[in-house]
Parts: sequence; structure tokens; C-alpha cells
Amino acid sequence: MFGFAIMAVGPALLISRMISPRKLSNPVKFLPMEAGQVPKGEGRTHFMMQYYAYVLMFVVFDVMAIFLYAWGSSLLNLPKTATLPIIAFLGIMFAAMAFALYQSKRRNIW
Repeated sequence: MFGFAIMAVGPALLISRMISPRKLSNPVKFLPMEAGQVPKGEGRTHFMMQYYAYVLMFVVFDVMAIFLYAWGSSLLNLPKTATLPIIAFLGIMFAAMAFALYQSKRRNIW
């Protein structure tokens, strides 16, 4: 498998290196964004961390909903021992949700 990967990727890299242009004549290519707009101001901005906990709760709830839907839709076809891993999963997800709720009650996050 590794030999096949080398034989497939090696020539592709060599061919792309041979036919690629050596010098970029367009100065727009060196700008951070090629949207046709001249960048102004600083590229880095201050990120507000006050919504971090809410984003974390959304991600946890979203992942939990996806897995619970998949588990619930195949519940009748699963053996009874499949309940223990889902209970462990729910415990981990509820712990993450509790942490996110704890973070949301704090005003100064990080």
C-alpha cells in the first residue's frame, strides 16, 4: 500500500512541479485575500469570548442530538447491552454541558 502511494503521488508531484509557473507576475497574488478589495486595517482583531460558552453548548447539544437520533432509530435492532455505552456517552455529554453552563455563569471567561 505504501509503495502504491509513492508510485501514485510521486509522479503527480513531479509533473506539477515541472509545469507550474516559476514566477508570479501578479502582485495581487501576494495579498492575504484575493477578493479584489484592497486590505485596510490590521488583519487580527479582538475576539469576544463572552459567547464561548454558548457556542460550546450548541456544539455539545448538536453532537448529542445526532448520536441520540442514530441510536434511537436503531434501538429495536440493537441488543440490550448497547444501552451501557449510550449511558456513558450521555454522561460525558452532560458533563460537557454542565461545564458550558458553569462557564456561561462566569462573566470573565478566560
